Amino acid sequence: MSTVAERISAAIRPLAWFRDNVPCLAACPVKTDAGRYVQLIGEGRYAEAYAVARSPNPIASICGRTCGAPCEDACRRGAIDAPVAIRPLKRFVTERFGAESFTPLHLDLVPETCRGAGRSTTPGHAESLGVKRGARAKVAVVGAGPAGLACAHDLAIMGYAVTVFEAMEHGGGMMRYGIPEYRLPREVIDRQIDEIRDLSVEFVFSRPLDAQFGLREIRAAGYRATFLGVGAGRGRDLAIEGGDMDGVIKAIDFLLNVNRGYRVEVGQRVVVVGGGLVALDAARTAVRLLLSGAERAANELGRLIGTEVRVALDAAREARRRGALEVSVVSLEQLDEMPAMRSVQGREEMDVTRDEGIDFISGWGPKRIVGENGRASGIELIRCARVFDEHGRFNPTFVSGSERVVPAQTILLAIGQRSDYSFLRPEDGVELTPAGLITVDPATLATTAPDVFTGGDGAFPPGLLITAAEHGKRAAASIDAYLSGGRDRPAMRIVVEEQPLATYRMPDSYERLARHVPVVPVDRRTGITEVERCYTEAEARQQADRCLSCHVHPIYNRDLCVLCARCADICPEDCISFVPVERLVLSAADAATVAAIAPADRSHTAFLYAEQRCIRCGLCAIRCPTGAITMERFRFEEVNDVAAGRA
Repeated sequence: MSTVAERISAAIRPLAWFRDNVPCLAACPVKTDAGRYVQLIGEGRYAEAYAVARSPNPIASICGRTCGAPCEDACRRGAIDAPVAIRPLKRFVTERFGAESFTPLHLDLVPETCRGAGRSTTPGHAESLGVKRGARAKVAVVGAGPAGLACAHDLAIMGYAVTVFEAMEHGGGMMRYGIPEYRLPREVIDRQIDEIRDLSVEFVFSRPLDAQFGLREIRAAGYRATFLGVGAGRGRDLAIEGGDMDGVIKAIDFLLNVNRGYRVEVGQRVVVVGGGLVALDAARTAVRLLLSGAERAANELGRLIGTEVRVALDAAREARRRGALEVSVVSLEQLDEMPAMRSVQGREEMDVTRDEGIDFISGWGPKRIVGENGRASGIELIRCARVFDEHGRFNPTFVSGSERVVPAQTILLAIGQRSDYSFLRPEDGVELTPAGLITVDPATLATTAPDVFTGGDGAFPPGLLITAAEHGKRAAASIDAYLSGGRDRPAMRIVVEEQPLATYRMPDSYERLARHVPVVPVDRRTGITEVERCYTEAEARQQADRCLSCHVHPIYNRDLCVLCARCADICPEDCISFVPVERLVLSAADAATVAAIAPADRSHTAFLYAEQRCIRCGLCAIRCPTGAITMERFRFEEVNDVAAGRA
């Protein structure tokens, strides 16, 4: 039991806190109101849920399958058991109404109140800008990855004539050429790009920037601004003995060649060096190549001796289980410290990777590549004692005498990526940092050249694709400001709706429902077969029911409270308490507020609410005899009152 002498730290929240305190919304780079679309799915309102998911995000269909989902890392449900499966729920609605669906939903048909709380630049907002698409200045976008696509999308809706120059033969950037097809079907990328092309965006493929075609030529062609979204498509070398042997391949080059449809041969034993998601993608792709090669041989043998194909496939998998086909991932970090383990999505990716029989050699680093006649036959490892020094800097130390050799005919290096800016000329005016990235204003994404903007992995260390998309959107707004002199951005409005207590209930058993993401059984994961499957309607609604509805808050009215403490007695999570005001430790501003409403000549009691533990059950409001507590939903809307510029 607390004593009066104890002090309690407390704070009085401003109204804006209610929006910022919806963790999934606050964590999303493009400010998708994830909790809102999850709740709409739970109510069976799927078209409206799609509108909320798509409104601020031009690549929502892609994100439904491969987003790094920072919203899930922030999900308050994760502090209780496991986060709501927000990303798979997005896929559930995009498959019904998104670009990849049979009946894509045009957002013009959806009320403004159903759209998201992020910066909503969608087809449904075009008319509010008062301009005809393509009627304004010409803008060039270099790179058709997530940053470039998002930038082109938003600029087109604001009326600019946008041309996207892409070095590869298809759009998507590293979403197409870095992410394996079993995670992201190419048709989804194509349909998402078609949706952007329908906004009158022109795409020019197989047109890299080089010595013959660069910023000078783009400017001469009449483009008044350029966005550089070239990504980080070059792998980093490993400076160790034998690193130039045949069989040593950068993982990003390996994935690019496989994803372009080239036939890539790997040895029967493969080692992947690295601890991030690229390493996992490379390892899982190598497994599929090994299996496909063994299956081809087994199928041919089956044809010759009459064995059923299924038996042949089983034989190939048995060969892998017996060690004839091996894929291992080597990381400096211990398993639970690997970069891939730092997010919910990464941990789930690790689970499916281990399910597929991939071995992890954690806490070891590469010392040298061994081989004969210029061909790799293995990798010598040394135990890593520590990855970071006492200042938190990457500075691994190793245990002398702990060396071991792991046999491998193919060694894939997933140790980082970089950008290629060899196309830049001094007269372009675009400066680079000592780290080889473009010098950029982090607020506007402007470079040192006034008409050039940048974003994505080419401007910042490689990150999430949704972060790159946000860079594209931010750059589009900055380009618009540069060309038009600026315009008012949408304002945020908070709508408060009191929930009727007679009908307010959380879904049955919502506190006991588990996180579940459906996947294809391991014995059916071959080639480009998509591993994760879409929720059924029943599964989606059950998963959505796990949402704690952070948009809903118990609101306390001190004028009606009789200090009976029944709310504190019934709260299942002990979120509510009543304490003497003198025990509170407040900021100067909050102390002044308390002093104004609680004169010091008599004692006062404070109502404390531990919001982080609240499960929105509503029992406090239902139990209150005077109506001092109400359950109120806070909805966040953008108010679009925008005038067209003249550029």
